[in-house]
Amino acid sequence: MRFPWTVLASCTIFLAGCAAAPVAKKTPVSAPQPAAAKSTPLHGRVHGGQQPIKGAAVYLFALSTGGYGQASSSLLVNTSGTTGDTQEDGSGRYYVTTNSTGGFTIASQDYGCDSGQQVYLYSVGGDAGFGPNSAAGLMAVLGECGSGNSFSNLPATIQMDEVTTVAAAYALAGYATDATDMSGSNSAVAATGMANAAASALNLVNLGTGFAQTSTQGGNGSVPQAEINTLGDILAACINTDGPGSGGCSTLFSNAENNGNQPSDTATAAINIAHNPGANVPMLYGLATSTAPFQPILSGSSGYDGPNDWTIAITYSGGSLHGPLGLAIDNNGYVWVANAAAFCISQYNSNGVAGPEDGFTGNGAEPSSCGVGITTGGGISNPSYIAFAPSGNIWLANDYDSLTVFDFAPGLGNESFLSADSASPCTGGGLNLPAGIAFDTSGNAWIPDEGYNANSISKFTSCGSGTSFTGGGMDGPSALAIDTSGNIWVANTDGNTVSKFNSSGVAQSSTGYYGVESGTAVAIDSGGNVWVTGRITNSLVKFNSGGTELEYAYDVGGLDYPQGIAIDGVGHVWTANTVNNSIGEFDSSANALSGSNGFEGGLSGPQQLVIDPSGNVWVTNYDNGSGNSLTEFVGAAAPVVTPVVAALQGNQLGARP
Repeated sequence: MRFPWTVLASCTIFLAGCAAAPVAKKTPVSAPQPAAAKSTPLHGRVHGGQQPIKGAAVYLFALSTGGYGQASSSLLVNTSGTTGDTQEDGSGRYYVTTNSTGGFTIASQDYGCDSGQQVYLYSVGGDAGFGPNSAAGLMAVLGECGSGNSFSNLPATIQMDEVTTVAAAYALAGYATDATDMSGSNSAVAATGMANAAASALNLVNLGTGFAQTSTQGGNGSVPQAEINTLGDILAACINTDGPGSGGCSTLFSNAENNGNQPSDTATAAINIAHNPGANVPMLYGLATSTAPFQPILSGSSGYDGPNDWTIAITYSGGSLHGPLGLAIDNNGYVWVANAAAFCISQYNSNGVAGPEDGFTGNGAEPSSCGVGITTGGGISNPSYIAFAPSGNIWLANDYDSLTVFDFAPGLGNESFLSADSASPCTGGGLNLPAGIAFDTSGNAWIPDEGYNANSISKFTSCGSGTSFTGGGMDGPSALAIDTSGNIWVANTDGNTVSKFNSSGVAQSSTGYYGVESGTAVAIDSGGNVWVTGRITNSLVKFNSGGTELEYAYDVGGLDYPQGIAIDGVGHVWTANTVNNSIGEFDSSANALSGSNGFEGGLSGPQQLVIDPSGNVWVTNYDNGSGNSLTEFVGAAAPVVTPVVAALQGNQLGARP
């Protein structure tokens, strides 16, 4: 996820009582004025490995909403010489200093935050027992500020260390430039994305202990504890030294660049690694040892025994998952899954916790675990694909030539259970083994018909009102996507072409456009370019809006029978690679960013993937119909507008919210 913004090298000025503190080159957001009463004093302890860091400057920041690449909002206020002990760093930002045990207190009167702001701590400088170290940067996510400057579920003492820093770096990566510059827009979707991102940090770390979690808060997700510990130890190799000139710091910083810029502190280094998880993996891994402070770590028996990449992937299981295939994200960041080996749909919140509609079977009853042969009033029958209409209704494409439509406003937290639009599944309209579903801005559903000799696409204006279109060189249509002009682009598995139809269903080329073999998935970027995966040839092809091939990637970046595709908020293309159990990342010129093996993460037969408003990549593990899990790559991508049709309506395909 090499974001196009530039990481700024922090200026430094010397402060009494600590080593150094960064000064952002951007104008910082003004700090609030002291208020008479605050409800949550904050107590914490800063560690370098297991050693206390004394004399460190501790800041309280919130993600700002003035646009991407902006300075974080500084929340501490001037109480020096009055009611508190905050100090100013020369740039209009205030901090408190850790004592000889690494402890600090941010008193009630020392800060002010607005309800809904996403807040984190940042510590810089200090001495972990090896001498003053200006490169020692640590973070911890506190989460959302509530009314009256309050926080919920915080421990009595917040432990800040390398592991909390890794959790913060990955969870907030979609909005982070560096440790002091985290921001998004003021849109509702961005607010949702930032809130969900901050909340997800606690899936990775326990703030009360400073240790990595083994399972998520909901108990159904497996967290890669050893990998998080290893990343923490890599940071500790710099923090537990006498500063930037040490071997640990120089090795870390030279191998944790972003767009050619080296970080100046370990917190920004962690963010850079999250943005570039496939870069310099062996060199970074060499900084972690069996005697490092956080254990267990990744290890092997012989040769290079480090990881393939530094993505952090959580795998969720249990609940209603049963042969999950298609998936979609709603406007609140909830993940909805079509279970192709069963008769129900799954719903999870952004932390992987089953939502109120998980296991819904379509018969109006309470949700239950998925099963085969359930009698459903709504007509769910081995659904393979799922999508949201502009109205918010959910549409399912079933394996057996039918659609199921639900009238529903998803993700509100207090919704009633889904109700089917029709007592029977929707049929007709040329449906013949539907292989996907997408909506145009008018609310029409378009479905490719992959059945034997079908060679058609179907358009439904409502349940039961469908029309079939042929021509355009279609031959084995397996997926489709819609651009902002209303054109429908179809990938043809058998014809080695891409077909284009206008919004009325009229083919724009009698033969289609050649350049991709065995096309299986298609997506549109912000420039109107069309991206198609070729599963037999392990390829990714980019066409312009006129159907001319522009870029081509073959057998790189982990491409190995790619079945799914998605485009993130900075135009990077992501693929689900079924055979080698990986996902791939490519820039807008089809250059692989994910290495020869792609990004791994315990995947098992990945088929489809989507990106949420926090920048997390969600992947279904189908595994020939026996898979029962869902994997989240935390903060791997740039955030996007969801659902897809909302991005289409707002002309924000392949753009950040």
